[in-house]
Amino acid sequence: MRINQVDFELLRSFCVLAEERHFGRAAKRLNISQPPLSRRIQKLEELLGCLLLERTQRRVELTAAGRVFMTKAEALLRQFQRAVYDTNSASRGMLGRLVLGFIHSTSYGLLPSILSRFREASPAVELELREMTIQEQQRALLDGHIDVGLLRPQRPPSDIAVSIIDREPFLAVLPSDHPLAARRSVSLQALADLPFILFPAATAPLFNERILEMCRRAGFAPQVAQEATQIHTVVGLVGAGIGVAVAPATAVRFRIPTVTCLPIEEGPPPVEVAVAWHRKRHTPVVECFIAAATSQHGVAPAAAMAPMAGHDDIARVLEERS
Repeated sequence: MRINQVDFELLRSFCVLAEERHFGRAAKRLNISQPPLSRRIQKLEELLGCLLLERTQRRVELTAAGRVFMTKAEALLRQFQRAVYDTNSASRGMLGRLVLGFIHSTSYGLLPSILSRFREASPAVELELREMTIQEQQRALLDGHIDVGLLRPQRPPSDIAVSIIDREPFLAVLPSDHPLAARRSVSLQALADLPFILFPAATAPLFNERILEMCRRAGFAPQVAQEATQIHTVVGLVGAGIGVAVAPATAVRFRIPTVTCLPIEEGPPPVEVAVAWHRKRHTPVVECFIAAATSQHGVAPAAAMAPMAGHDDIARVLEERS
């Protein structure tokens, strides 16, 4: 049997004829005339080396071999249709696997919202989440250990592409019983003589560098009472009365009653979150995730670098995030 010559056109023609048991009706369904259909069935029988049909003037009946072949042929056609569907889905990023790295602070609101949008667009994609630092994500993207990352855009290697998807203003974080907490906003200079909870340079270099720079511009070096890597830990220590802090607006989400977050009057530049991927591994699944991430807050890559206007905008952002 020359099985390599049995194509799906022959299989489908046989299955339609087996269902209809009538050459005229089968030919109509296949949108061909009866003679080509007869030639297809004859060719299939020649290739298989056996009769599949018993022909009468009115009907077509399956032989024993035909009944077996019909079951197998229908299964093959279903598998082929599934293969076509899955292939098309994969080409559109709707099927496959995605390994996502993310920084801890995105898990409080940004990450769940992006995942919800991504799941809606690509429900069949197998998703693996890995909490990682910025530096760990950059290495993992270069090594191919993750497909995409949510990180702070901090001098990425040239092979890593980034698109800004969110901005957070820096806020002053104070104990609620501190006199400054009653204000609508606060200057950094007003915090100069207070003990600080600071992000450490070793594990949170971006925050550490940005906060020290804004304090330097305000004319002082913070008096560091304690260091903590995670935003929720910093906020918790402020609530415990250990000191004050400067942190991204994510701090508002923790709703700790002993903590008050205020806009900073100097208006330091906001901190950004970006989606990142390797330029040479831009798969359809990665493309779908990028689309879900960049549409998150209506932030398009081309508009990603627009600066925040001022304190009214910060107050609005605070209200929206609370």
